[in-house]
Amino acid sequence: MKAIIFDSGTLISFSMNGLLPELKKLKDNFQGYFVIPKEVKYEIIDHPIKTKRFELEAIKIQALLDEGYLVMPKDLGIEAKKITSSMFKFMDLANTMFLVNGQKIKLIQTGESACLALSKILEERGVEHVLAIDERTTRMLVEKPENLKKLLEKKTHTKVKLKKSNFKSFEGFKIIRSTELIYVAYKKGLIRWKNKNLLDGLLYALKFKGCAISEDEIQEIKKMK
Repeated sequence: MKAIIFDSGTLISFSMNGLLPELKKLKDNFQGYFVIPKEVKYEIIDHPIKTKRFELEAIKIQALLDEGYLVMPKDLGIEAKKITSSMFKFMDLANTMFLVNGQKIKLIQTGESACLALSKILEERGVEHVLAIDERTTRMLVEKPENLKKLLEKKTHTKVKLKKSNFKSFEGFKIIRSTELIYVAYKKGLIRWKNKNLLDGLLYALKFKGCAISEDEIQEIKKMK
């Protein structure tokens, strides 16, 4: 069994750019599950579907669940309460890791925390998986916490203290972004449009609709073309 755990931002990036058909094709080509914890479902379906501004996007993502392109952890035999219990531990560790003038910096919320918790559960069960997360803070927390410290100091113009003992809990996670996923779709010929500048257009569209990716990273992806 394989799985990709989706955070809210990645699904929103695909939806806002009209790329859900490509996401469906990716799922059809993937021998595994696209899964979201209930906390992510709340962020991208249950809550926004009550607002006029985001109602349509929520309906479109709900359709992915209804059609089986997305599944919930229970479909993998994982109880929601087990995820929730671990989720709060990740939130506490992340949100007490950095201090500015003695005040804790809130870095992650329930959606990202639930994804991390689900990832740990799948790891314990020996399930091959990755996390699909577009948001920069969570990715830096996992991949380069020292760089996150520098970023926070730049934003706050203040010395940031960090609790290095919390780092270990965030090691070992594998993260991809919507840009990497769309690159895979492009390489597999799953994109419905044809144009010599298509990959460039896809990557920048995702960048401008929420995916944290630098110009240099975009150029590196394009070189793999």
